[in-house]
Amino acid sequence: MFYSLTGTVVHREDAMVAIDCGGVAYACAVTAHTVGKLAAGERATLFTHLLTRDDLVELFGFATRGELDAFRRLIGVTGVGPKAALAVLSAFTPEQLALALAAGDAKAITRAQGVGAKLAQRILLELKDKLGAFGVPGGGGAPALGNAALPGGGEALEALVALGYAPAEAAMALRGLEEALPTQEKIRQALRVLAG
Repeated sequence: MFYSLTGTVVHREDAMVAIDCGGVAYACAVTAHTVGKLAAGERATLFTHLLTRDDLVELFGFATRGELDAFRRLIGVTGVGPKAALAVLSAFTPEQLALALAAGDAKAITRAQGVGAKLAQRILLELKDKLGAFGVPGGGGAPALGNAALPGGGEALEALVALGYAPAEAAMALRGLEEALPTQEKIRQALRVLAG
């Protein structure tokens, strides 16, 4: 029903913003990433998802189309409601979530508030074949599963995991490195990134 809202941010909280659109302020439940991009008094556009039930009408807003698409995929997972989907997208950007899914890292997904091991496994199981829907740059479809398909994958990723890093964390550190670099140099540069 609503594709997006554009107006002035009149109120913001941890998980909610209100946008005045032509004299009507719409309250939208949002992720931590979205609320971090908005400031009171500024104009903004949110991509929206309207949830209607017999006893509830709720509007969800997202700073990017990728975040909205990831939200819709998450609420399509058995047992994942809108609050859990917002929690996951507050802990991860869509790209970070796609990397965790590609790496098969259900443990990383449990970092989202209220998401336990069983629910994380279900998210992994139901979404691992739908990674292209998360708007990962350079896409053109879902990345294939397996270490070699991850950014900087292969031996460098395996080495970082052996050192104790989570697969998703290691993949993020390797992202953007030149493929032609020797494995040792990839590991060295990734360790610098991980060290902060």
